[in-house]
Amino acid sequence: MQNLTFVEKIFRAKCGSIVFKTPDIVLTHDNTASIKITFEKMGGDRVKDPDQLLVVLDHNAPPTNAKLATDYQRVRELVQKQGIKKFYDAGSGICHQIMSYHAKPGMIIVGSDSHTCTAGAFNALAAGIDRTEAAGLWKRGETWFRVPESIKIILNGKLPQGVYAKDLSLWIIGMIGSAGANYMSIEYHGEGVKSLSISDRMTLANLASEMGAKNAVFPPDKVLEDFYEQKVKGIWADEGAQYFKEYEINLSDLVPLVAAPHHVDNVKSISEVKGVKVNQGLIGTCTNGRLEDLRIASKILDGKQIVSGFQLLVAPASKEIYLDAIKEGIITRLMKAGATILGSSCGPCLGTGQGIPADGFTVISTANRNFLGRMGNKNAQIYLASPATVACSALTGEITDPRTDASHQIKFPFQKEQSATILIQESDQRKSNGVWDYSDVDHLNTDQMFAGNLTYEVLSSDPDGIRPHLFKGFDDSFADGVEEGDILIAGENFGCGSSREHPAVGLAHAGVRAVIVKSVNRIFYRSAINQGLLLIVNREIVESYHRNDVLVLDFQEGVVQVGEKRFEIPVLPDKLQQIIKCKGLVNWIRTVI
Repeated sequence: MQNLTFVEKIFRAKCGSIVFKTPDIVLTHDNTASIKITFEKMGGDRVKDPDQLLVVLDHNAPPTNAKLATDYQRVRELVQKQGIKKFYDAGSGICHQIMSYHAKPGMIIVGSDSHTCTAGAFNALAAGIDRTEAAGLWKRGETWFRVPESIKIILNGKLPQGVYAKDLSLWIIGMIGSAGANYMSIEYHGEGVKSLSISDRMTLANLASEMGAKNAVFPPDKVLEDFYEQKVKGIWADEGAQYFKEYEINLSDLVPLVAAPHHVDNVKSISEVKGVKVNQGLIGTCTNGRLEDLRIASKILDGKQIVSGFQLLVAPASKEIYLDAIKEGIITRLMKAGATILGSSCGPCLGTGQGIPADGFTVISTANRNFLGRMGNKNAQIYLASPATVACSALTGEITDPRTDASHQIKFPFQKEQSATILIQESDQRKSNGVWDYSDVDHLNTDQMFAGNLTYEVLSSDPDGIRPHLFKGFDDSFADGVEEGDILIAGENFGCGSSREHPAVGLAHAGVRAVIVKSVNRIFYRSAINQGLLLIVNREIVESYHRNDVLVLDFQEGVVQVGEKRFEIPVLPDKLQQIIKCKGLVNWIRTVI
């Protein structure tokens, strides 16, 4: 095979192929406690390859209640019993930062977290999976991959003063949309790549998830060699490789940006939102908690005071970064300016730990998601921005341009039509003839289907515990009204956001017969298959359906009937059909493998 993209080379197959591979690293975090239970349901006792596993306790570190603390202890006991050497206890750091100690060029890396793609900065194929699939990997060591189409992004020039990798990431997301790279591989090319540090590349690769991508990857170049302090071989695309789309960006054209509530592709230039009042800031997370990020913020805040009434939280991405920041005096400068330094944890981003905003608060954050309720309070609003913009905004109490010369002002040129953040009212009955009609709802994310702050309170291995919480805060009638045999219809980019598999587990357990959508987030699609939940991606069916229509699904014949209209649906590959027939990956592995 010639003229191959990065993913075609690493999988040794053309795009569209289904291949089975053994990943070099399987990452899990706090959800290891739940994965252990699923692994045991599969008949698992000893993991196939302990050296394949990387386990990091980070999402609720340190634990915020006794249940979480007990789960943490069970994970510690598990890694000791199984002989897992790559284990990082609470306080060590965020899993995607810890991955930088282990990722190598040309590796295949999977993790039970949607931002596993961060490791693409190291010329690895890195992609998120769900918990059930992680349990299957513990038992079998291999999993299936669909070789994705690829997008080529060519970067020219250098970023101007006051503009950072986070701004570039938001530029791309705003340009192509939050589903613009769905199930695709993003390759970064061009002279501009040479000016991007490993920290910059981690930010860009991290946010590939917010474009719907399977992965993003950078070349094995001198920047990577300097990081490893040795020559690297790696893998890279051939000249003449075929791409689904190509984009070219002149970095010097960029300006500071934000993603406005409540969608990550609701991107605006600072000049468009200048003066918006903010009450709280967060610098950190797996997206922007590295030493370079803290340096930028401390330089801006050095010798100054954050504005009265503003709360600035800083969470270094790892203990190592925290210690380096102490040595450099960064922590001292930040604290003297009025910042509160938190431990290395995902909690503030997810809304499971410290830093939950008050009702009516507007937050400016370096994190990667700004869904309604993302930080633990649906009565707050979140803007996403670079560490520099957050630090400058902390000094003024309003969104502030970090450039010393902000004369170059533009309106962000790629305005994406934003779907409304819909909350179903009690009077709006969405179920008729066994069909839940959410066809008008795009970007129905996993936080809306199962609240993020419950992720570790209710394990994904506990379907009875999940069911009462399904869609709470979005459609409060769903959990009580859903019945076996029901069908759910929804719009674009269904299941976007976190790799949280609770919604798929809950829907399958409730007996939902099928979910029919215009388009779907790739990790949710895998979760649906893994739970034995039939998910049909067919825009015509969704657009043809009107509330109160009778919808008939014949899976054996591959036919969906909507009123008088008949639609044929493709048949799944044999192994995936077997998983559906067995009502999920757990039963398939236990009974077939």
